[in-house]
Amino acid sequence: MIGVPDEKWGEVGQAVVVLRTGDTADAEELHGFLLGRIAKYKIPKTYRFVAELPRNAVGKILKNRLRQERSV
Repeated sequence: MIGVPDEKWGEVGQAVVVLRTGDTADAEELHGFLLGRIAKYKIPKTYRFVAELPRNAVGKILKNRLRQERSV
């Protein structure tokens, strides 16, 4: 999850999702799955689907690159 600008709150969460091969899902399904499982304020406001997450040589997710891709 990364933070994205929001007019009301300043910043809100955006889930960056990579689906397994053959699986399908949309933002509504993911939102419905999370309701009641985690606190409402922790549920992402938006969802972005990508083919893969950018990682460094050690395997750490490069969140700064995810933020840059969002703004391009």
